[in-house]
Amino acid sequence: MSSGADIVVFITVPSIDEAEKISDVLLKSKLVACVNVVRGVKSRFWWKGAIEECEEVLLICKSSMKAFHRLLEEVKKMHSYSVPEIIGVPIIIGNKEYIKWLRENIKDNFKD
Repeated sequence: MSSGADIVVFITVPSIDEAEKISDVLLKSKLVACVNVVRGVKSRFWWKGAIEECEEVLLICKSSMKAFHRLLEEVKKMHSYSVPEIIGVPIIIGNKEYIKWLRENIKDNFKD
């Protein structure tokens, strides 16, 4: 089960190199417990008045609400996009052993 303090953060990046750099920093700083790196994501979006399309890499990060603001700032420092996608959604329910593991692997001294 989850208390609502646990989140999944989605981040898209333009390359595998950037994905690995960002995931390394997030993991080493214990801002996330796990990052799934998904290659070959086709993104279509509005940008500067036109519909754009590109190949991206998707990072699916397991984290906490307490860590989100620091995670956001760290990613923005490294990200090559001027407006990076960094969105968090709450984990409503999950495998209790996994949630326990997630919480044990995220630093818990972040400010709200």
